[in-house]
Amino acid sequence: MRLSSRSAFALLATASLGLLASGLVIGEMARLQPCHLCNLQRLIYLVLAFFALCGVLLPGWRKLWSLLVALAAGGGVVAAAQQSWMQYAPQLATECGFGDPTLTEQLINWLGVKWPAMFMVTGFCTNKEWVFLGLSLANWSGICFLVLLVAALWLLLRRETPRY
Repeated sequence: MRLSSRSAFALLATASLGLLASGLVIGEMARLQPCHLCNLQRLIYLVLAFFALCGVLLPGWRKLWSLLVALAAGGGVVAAAQQSWMQYAPQLATECGFGDPTLTEQLINWLGVKWPAMFMVTGFCTNKEWVFLGLSLANWSGICFLVLLVAALWLLLRRETPRY
């Protein structure tokens, strides 16, 4: 059985929203303090889910939606990799929120005012507060974004079989 584009996009949206929800639950249960990069990754999961839902609603534009999902997932990989690096080498990292705020920090701060339950920054990017199987939450997020990126590229590059 072959997976339709609409079903693949639905799976991508469900996975992205499920990962976002899982991160929020873990954060609440472990009383984690989200940082700018944590919240940026939350935003990227939401954007990724939005593009995937667009792919469900408009599957004729499969290449556009899968490209946008891939770009969002790639951005997530970069954000998670940056946070992972900051956690493994905190002495070399300049902490988020110190000095003049970057465009990303300004966006996250604005979102924190508009939707504090989701985007309020209360922690530091260099803190590694939660570890599972030797990997921090940022490491796990990077792996998940990488899987979503591969799935989006598969969806982008696969051939559509005509329906008769």
